Amino acid sequence: MKKEALEVLKNRRSIRKFKPDQVTKEELRTVLEAGTYAPTAAGTQAPVIVAVQNPDTVAKLDSMNAQVLNSPKMPHPYYGAPTILVVLAPKDGYAPVQDASLVAGNLMNAAYAAGLGSCWIHRGKEMFESEDGKALLRQWGLSDNLLGVATIALGYPEGAHPDAAPRKNGYIVEID
Repeated sequence: MKKEALEVLKNRRSIRKFKPDQVTKEELRTVLEAGTYAPTAAGTQAPVIVAVQNPDTVAKLDSMNAQVLNSPKMPHPYYGAPTILVVLAPKDGYAPVQDASLVAGNLMNAAYAAGLGSCWIHRGKEMFESEDGKALLRQWGLSDNLLGVATIALGYPEGAHPDAAPRKNGYIVEID
């Protein structure tokens, strides 16, 4: 394994504070391209990645996620990120959750490699099962047969990069 790839995998962390500066189109395209190279079941390339940089739509997604979360302690679950990536997959696909999760992993690792920060934000399924979510899918020209698997906060990290926690005992079991 190339050392640089291993370092990305070992050092990427979830970022929960972002600068307000928008991610450049060039950086965004680099991250998105990496997402398209994730493995998918039977090579179907079934997931769909929606990159949202429009401030009104980012605010709408933030509000939708907060509504599902329903926690006054976290009114802005995307931590002020200026870009949100939405990873969807056909509900009737062969392995929609697995495929879209692998895409999300590629997106987050590529973001770190490009000097960006990211954080997987849960509740995508509930967001896109809602009437507001279905309306957004239609607005984006997408089928409402898509399952919301991952939403990702993306931007320039504000502050120091978090250190990795020590790896837990028993994480790996080897059978010879």
